[in-house]
Amino acid sequence: MKTCHRFSQIRQEFEQEIGFLGNHSELHAGKPAAKASAKHALSAKQQMAKALSRHVVRCPECG
Repeated sequence: MKTCHRFSQIRQEFEQEIGFLGNHSELHAGKPAAKASAKHALSAKQQMAKALSRHVVRCPECG
């Protein structure tokens, strides 16, 4: 599937955020902050899927 530059940019931004949250969760393992970061990372993954899906539907280059 060929995608546009904007698709890659959206994906990169979400993956960076997910990475930060995952690293924070690992760094503070066993603390409430780690659990919260893990939940936020899961939520960010779901938001990324929705955003990319929405982009593919609306973008003439990707869709």
